[in-house]
Amino acid sequence: MRSRIMAAALAAALVSTGGSALAQRQGAVVQVYKSPTCGCCANWVKHLQQHGFTAQVTETEDVGAIKQQRGVPPKAQSCHTAIVGGYVIEGHVPAADIQRLLKEKPAIVGLAVPGMPIGSPGMEVPNVAPQKYDVVAFDKQGQLKVFASH
Repeated sequence: MRSRIMAAALAAALVSTGGSALAQRQGAVVQVYKSPTCGCCANWVKHLQQHGFTAQVTETEDVGAIKQQRGVPPKAQSCHTAIVGGYVIEGHVPAADIQRLLKEKPAIVGLAVPGMPIGSPGMEVPNVAPQKYDVVAFDKQGQLKVFASH
């Protein structure tokens, strides 16, 4: 009887939190490299966590070196670089696109949102209309192809 009550209480807690605690424990680990002073990068990390990812953040003054080591083409670069499931994630890529990437497992190096478009995750600005932007896939040759449009 007692175990059924505890199970019911746990189920109620998960429903009331949207299952986020469970999702975060089971979510993919994203290694994020960012500048210690970048607020939009910290907001993107929160976006990932809200969507069930576990973020491990490394603050560095030389994010450019990480980009170069991981083969991020110059035309795809943004403010932070992350690694998840063997893929590179550059900039403000939405969590849903990362989830799709991990499910489909295409033969690419990674995804990027070049620049810092207003309205992309972490770049929300109150009372400012979001910009349209593309999430691009990039390969070892640095070729870009649209993966998703927002």
